[in-house]
Amino acid sequence: MFSIIIPTWNNLAFVKLCVESIRKNSRHQHQIILHINDGRDGTLEWAKQQDLDYTHSVGNVGICIAVNLAGGLATNTYIVYMNDDMYVCPDWDKHLLDEINSLGTENFMLSATLIEPTNHDNPCVVHRDYGSTIETFDEKGLLEQYETLDKADWSGSTWPPTIVHKTYWQITGGYSIEFSPGVSSDDDFSMKMWMAGCRIFKGIGKSKVYHFQSKSTLRVKKNDGRKQFLMKWGINQSTFNKYFTRRGTPYTGILEDPDKRKLGKEMLRAWFKRKIM
Repeated sequence: MFSIIIPTWNNLAFVKLCVESIRKNSRHQHQIILHINDGRDGTLEWAKQQDLDYTHSVGNVGICIAVNLAGGLATNTYIVYMNDDMYVCPDWDKHLLDEINSLGTENFMLSATLIEPTNHDNPCVVHRDYGSTIETFDEKGLLEQYETLDKADWSGSTWPPTIVHKTYWQITGGYSIEFSPGVSSDDDFSMKMWMAGCRIFKGIGKSKVYHFQSKSTLRVKKNDGRKQFLMKWGINQSTFNKYFTRRGTPYTGILEDPDKRKLGKEMLRAWFKRKIM
Protein backbone atom coordinates (compact mmCIF):
# COMPACT_ATOMS: atom_id res chain seq x y z
CA MET A 1 0.00 0.00 0.00
CA PHE A 2 2.50 2.64 1.21
CA SER A 3 6.21 3.18 0.64
CA ILE A 4 7.42 4.26 4.07
CA ILE A 5 10.65 6.27 4.11
CA ILE A 6 12.56 6.27 7.40
CA PRO A 7 15.89 8.12 7.68
CA THR A 8 18.02 6.87 10.56
CA TRP A 9 21.39 7.81 12.04
CA ASN A 10 23.02 5.29 14.38
CA ASN A 11 19.73 4.83 16.22
CA LEU A 12 19.41 1.05 15.94
CA ALA A 13 17.24 0.32 18.98
CA PHE A 14 14.64 2.90 17.95
CA VAL A 15 14.55 2.01 14.25
CA LYS A 16 14.14 -1.67 15.20
CA LEU A 17 11.13 -0.76 17.33
CA CYS A 18 9.72 1.48 14.59
CA VAL A 19 9.94 -1.22 11.92
CA GLU A 20 8.58 -3.86 14.29
CA SER A 21 5.55 -1.67 15.05
CA ILE A 22 4.85 -1.16 11.33
CA ARG A 23 4.97 -4.88 10.72
CA LYS A 24 2.89 -5.71 13.78
CA ASN A 25 0.31 -2.90 13.91
CA SER A 26 -0.43 -2.11 10.25
CA ARG A 27 -3.62 -3.32 8.62
CA HIS A 28 -1.86 -3.60 5.24
CA GLN A 29 1.57 -4.69 4.07
CA HIS A 30 3.89 -1.82 3.16
CA GLN A 31 7.27 -1.24 1.59
CA ILE A 32 9.70 -0.02 4.25
CA ILE A 33 12.71 1.96 2.99
CA LEU A 34 15.49 3.10 5.29
CA HIS A 35 18.11 5.68 4.55
CA ILE A 36 21.02 4.71 6.76
CA ASN A 37 23.29 7.57 7.73
CA ASP A 38 26.64 6.10 8.74
CA GLY A 39 25.22 2.88 10.21
CA ARG A 40 28.33 1.84 12.12
CA ASP A 41 26.11 0.91 15.10
CA GLY A 42 24.92 -2.19 13.25
CA THR A 43 21.96 -0.64 11.41
CA LEU A 44 23.36 -1.52 7.99
CA GLU A 45 23.88 -5.19 8.85
CA TRP A 46 20.48 -5.39 10.54
CA ALA A 47 18.72 -3.90 7.48
CA LYS A 48 20.34 -6.53 5.29
CA GLN A 49 19.28 -9.30 7.66
CA GLN A 50 15.72 -7.99 7.68
CA ASP A 51 15.65 -7.82 3.86
CA LEU A 52 14.66 -4.14 4.01
CA ASP A 53 15.02 -1.76 1.10
CA TYR A 54 17.59 0.89 1.98
CA THR A 55 19.97 3.54 0.76
CA HIS A 56 23.18 4.33 2.58
CA SER A 57 25.61 7.21 3.04
CA VAL A 58 29.00 6.95 4.74
CA GLY A 59 28.31 10.03 6.90
CA ASN A 60 25.21 11.85 8.07
CA VAL A 61 23.73 13.67 5.06
CA GLY A 62 20.72 14.98 7.02
CA ILE A 63 16.99 14.57 6.52
CA CYS A 64 16.51 16.20 3.11
CA ILE A 65 19.05 14.23 1.09
CA ALA A 66 18.19 11.07 3.03
CA VAL A 67 14.46 11.10 2.24
CA ASN A 68 15.12 11.96 -1.40
CA LEU A 69 17.55 9.07 -1.79
CA ALA A 70 15.16 6.65 -0.11
CA GLY A 71 12.24 8.04 -2.10
CA GLY A 72 13.97 6.93 -5.28
CA LEU A 73 13.26 3.32 -4.26
CA ALA A 74 9.54 3.85 -3.67
CA THR A 75 7.39 1.43 -5.65
CA ASN A 76 3.93 2.18 -4.24
CA THR A 77 1.38 4.88 -4.98
CA TYR A 78 1.64 6.69 -1.65
CA ILE A 79 4.82 7.86 0.06
CA VAL A 80 5.00 8.15 3.85
CA TYR A 81 7.82 9.99 5.57
CA MET A 82 8.33 8.79 9.14
CA ASN A 83 10.98 9.39 11.82
CA ASP A 84 12.93 6.48 13.25
CA ASP A 85 11.89 7.33 16.83
CA MET A 86 8.21 6.60 16.17
CA TYR A 87 5.95 3.66 17.05
CA VAL A 88 2.76 3.24 15.01
CA CYS A 89 -0.44 2.25 16.80
CA PRO A 90 -2.79 -0.42 15.39
CA ASP A 91 -4.66 0.55 12.21
CA TRP A 92 -2.75 3.81 11.80
CA ASP A 93 -2.56 3.03 8.08
CA LYS A 94 -6.22 2.03 7.72
CA HIS A 95 -7.41 5.42 8.96
CA LEU A 96 -5.11 7.24 6.54
CA LEU A 97 -6.18 5.04 3.62
CA ASP A 98 -9.87 5.46 4.48
CA GLU A 99 -9.39 9.22 4.34
CA ILE A 100 -7.49 9.06 1.05
CA ASN A 101 -10.24 6.96 -0.52
CA SER A 102 -12.84 9.55 0.50
CA LEU A 103 -11.02 12.56 -0.97
CA GLY A 104 -11.43 11.99 -4.70
CA THR A 105 -8.10 13.69 -5.50
CA GLU A 106 -4.40 12.88 -5.57
CA ASN A 107 -3.48 16.38 -4.39
CA PHE A 108 -3.43 16.16 -0.59
CA MET A 109 -1.07 16.08 2.37
CA LEU A 110 -2.16 14.07 5.40
CA SER A 111 -0.54 13.44 8.76
CA ALA A 112 -1.07 10.90 11.49
CA THR A 113 -1.59 12.36 14.96
CA LEU A 114 1.40 12.15 17.27
CA ILE A 115 1.29 11.11 20.92
CA GLU A 116 4.25 12.64 22.75
CA PRO A 117 5.58 12.28 26.31
CA THR A 118 6.54 15.95 26.75
CA ASN A 119 3.89 18.66 26.63
CA HIS A 120 4.86 21.56 24.35
CA ASP A 121 1.29 22.92 24.07
CA ASN A 122 1.16 21.80 20.46
CA PRO A 123 -2.52 21.72 19.39
CA CYS A 124 -1.76 19.05 16.77
CA VAL A 125 -0.37 16.58 19.31
CA VAL A 126 -1.81 14.40 22.07
CA HIS A 127 0.21 14.62 25.27
CA ARG A 128 0.52 11.35 27.18
CA ASP A 129 3.72 9.89 28.62
CA TYR A 130 4.40 6.26 27.75
CA GLY A 131 8.16 6.67 28.10
CA SER A 132 10.92 8.61 26.39
CA THR A 133 13.46 5.78 26.03
CA ILE A 134 13.39 2.16 24.89
CA GLU A 135 13.86 1.06 28.49
CA THR A 136 10.96 3.13 29.85
CA PHE A 137 8.56 2.57 26.94
CA ASP A 138 5.18 1.34 28.20
CA GLU A 139 4.06 -0.45 25.05
CA LYS A 140 1.35 -2.38 26.88
CA GLY A 141 -0.16 0.79 28.33
CA LEU A 142 -0.07 2.55 24.97
CA LEU A 143 -1.79 -0.33 23.17
CA GLU A 144 -4.46 -0.52 25.86
CA GLN A 145 -5.20 3.21 25.88
CA TYR A 146 -4.43 4.77 22.48
CA GLU A 147 -8.04 4.48 21.29
CA THR A 148 -9.23 6.45 24.32
CA LEU A 149 -6.97 9.39 23.47
CA ASP A 150 -9.56 11.34 21.52
CA LYS A 151 -8.36 13.85 18.97
CA ALA A 152 -10.47 15.55 16.33
CA ASP A 153 -9.10 15.94 12.81
CA TRP A 154 -6.95 19.06 12.59
CA SER A 155 -5.69 21.39 9.90
CA GLY A 156 -2.07 22.01 8.97
CA SER A 157 -0.44 18.69 8.10
CA THR A 158 3.31 19.26 8.03
CA TRP A 159 5.17 17.01 10.47
CA PRO A 160 5.84 13.32 9.94
CA PRO A 161 4.35 10.88 9.65
CA THR A 162 3.08 12.55 6.49
CA ILE A 163 1.67 10.93 3.37
CA VAL A 164 1.41 12.25 -0.17
CA HIS A 165 0.69 10.75 -3.55
CA LYS A 166 3.85 9.71 -5.41
CA THR A 167 2.90 12.03 -8.28
CA TYR A 168 3.12 15.07 -5.99
CA TRP A 169 6.33 13.84 -4.39
CA GLN A 170 7.77 13.95 -7.89
CA ILE A 171 6.14 17.28 -8.86
CA THR A 172 7.56 19.04 -5.80
CA GLY A 173 10.94 17.34 -6.05
CA GLY A 174 10.79 15.91 -2.55
CA TYR A 175 12.58 17.76 0.25
CA SER A 176 14.70 20.82 -0.57
CA ILE A 177 18.37 20.07 0.06
CA GLU A 178 19.17 23.74 0.75
CA PHE A 179 17.44 23.15 4.10
CA SER A 180 19.92 20.43 5.07
CA PRO A 181 20.30 18.99 7.60
CA GLY A 182 16.56 19.60 7.87
CA VAL A 183 15.25 22.39 10.12
CA SER A 184 12.12 23.90 8.50
CA SER A 185 12.25 21.43 5.61
CA ASP A 186 8.78 20.20 6.65
CA ASP A 187 7.25 23.66 6.28
CA ASP A 188 9.11 24.17 3.01
CA PHE A 189 7.70 20.92 1.61
CA SER A 190 4.20 21.99 2.67
CA MET A 191 4.67 25.31 0.90
CA LYS A 192 5.78 23.46 -2.25
CA MET A 193 2.63 21.35 -2.01
CA TRP A 194 0.60 24.57 -1.67
CA MET A 195 2.29 26.02 -4.75
CA ALA A 196 1.40 22.77 -6.57
CA GLY A 197 -2.27 23.45 -5.83
CA CYS A 198 -2.77 21.40 -2.67
CA ARG A 199 -5.51 22.74 -0.40
CA ILE A 200 -5.99 19.64 1.78
CA PHE A 201 -3.57 19.67 4.71
CA LYS A 202 -5.28 17.39 7.19
CA GLY A 203 -4.23 15.63 10.36
CA ILE A 204 -6.20 12.45 11.02
CA GLY A 205 -7.18 12.15 14.66
CA LYS A 206 -7.77 8.39 14.63
CA SER A 207 -4.38 7.60 13.09
CA LYS A 208 -2.08 7.55 16.13
CA VAL A 209 1.70 7.30 16.27
CA TYR A 210 3.81 7.51 19.42
CA HIS A 211 6.84 9.80 19.14
CA PHE A 212 9.78 9.52 21.50
CA GLN A 213 10.85 13.05 20.39
CA SER A 214 14.07 14.22 18.76
CA LYS A 215 16.39 11.29 19.34
CA SER A 216 18.55 12.24 16.36
CA THR A 217 18.03 15.99 15.84
CA LEU A 218 19.50 16.79 19.25
CA ARG A 219 22.86 15.48 18.00
CA VAL A 220 23.21 17.60 14.88
CA LYS A 221 24.22 21.21 14.21
CA LYS A 222 21.05 22.85 12.91
CA ASN A 223 20.57 25.12 9.93
CA ASP A 224 18.76 28.48 10.33
CA GLY A 225 15.55 27.19 8.80
CA ARG A 226 13.36 30.13 9.75
CA LYS A 227 15.64 32.59 7.95
CA GLN A 228 15.94 30.29 4.94
CA PHE A 229 12.16 29.93 4.68
CA LEU A 230 11.71 33.70 4.87
CA MET A 231 14.36 34.40 2.25
CA LYS A 232 13.00 31.72 -0.10
CA TRP A 233 9.26 32.39 0.12
CA GLY A 234 9.08 36.01 1.28
CA ILE A 235 6.93 35.23 4.31
CA ASN A 236 7.57 33.91 7.80
CA GLN A 237 6.83 30.29 8.65
CA SER A 238 4.37 31.50 11.28
CA THR A 239 2.48 33.44 8.61
CA PHE A 240 2.32 30.38 6.36
CA ASN A 241 1.09 28.18 9.20
CA LYS A 242 -1.48 30.70 10.43
CA TYR A 243 -2.94 32.06 7.20
CA PHE A 244 -2.35 29.28 4.68
CA THR A 245 -2.60 25.83 6.30
CA ARG A 246 -4.30 27.08 9.54
CA ARG A 247 -2.13 24.72 11.55
CA GLY A 248 -3.67 23.41 14.76
CA THR A 249 -7.21 24.59 14.09
CA PRO A 250 -10.10 22.11 13.77
CA TYR A 251 -10.32 20.76 10.24
CA THR A 252 -13.25 22.30 8.38
CA GLY A 253 -12.58 21.28 4.78
CA ILE A 254 -10.64 22.36 1.72
CA LEU A 255 -8.61 25.46 2.46
CA GLU A 256 -9.17 28.77 0.74
CA ASP A 257 -6.47 31.25 -0.21
CA PRO A 258 -5.63 33.61 2.67
CA ASP A 259 -7.25 37.01 3.14
CA LYS A 260 -5.08 39.34 1.04
CA ARG A 261 -5.51 42.28 3.43
CA LYS A 262 -4.28 40.37 6.46
CA LEU A 263 -1.61 38.61 4.44
CA GLY A 264 -0.42 41.91 2.97
CA LYS A 265 0.43 43.28 6.41
CA GLU A 266 2.34 40.13 7.29
CA MET A 267 4.25 40.19 4.00
CA LEU A 268 5.17 43.84 4.53
CA ARG A 269 6.65 42.94 7.91
CA ALA A 270 8.52 40.07 6.28
CA TRP A 271 9.87 42.42 3.60
CA PHE A 272 11.33 44.74 6.23
CA LYS A 273 12.77 41.76 8.08
CA ARG A 274 14.50 40.52 4.94
CA LYS A 275 15.95 43.97 4.32
CA ILE A 276 17.70 44.07 7.69
CA MET A 277 19.10 40.53 7.47
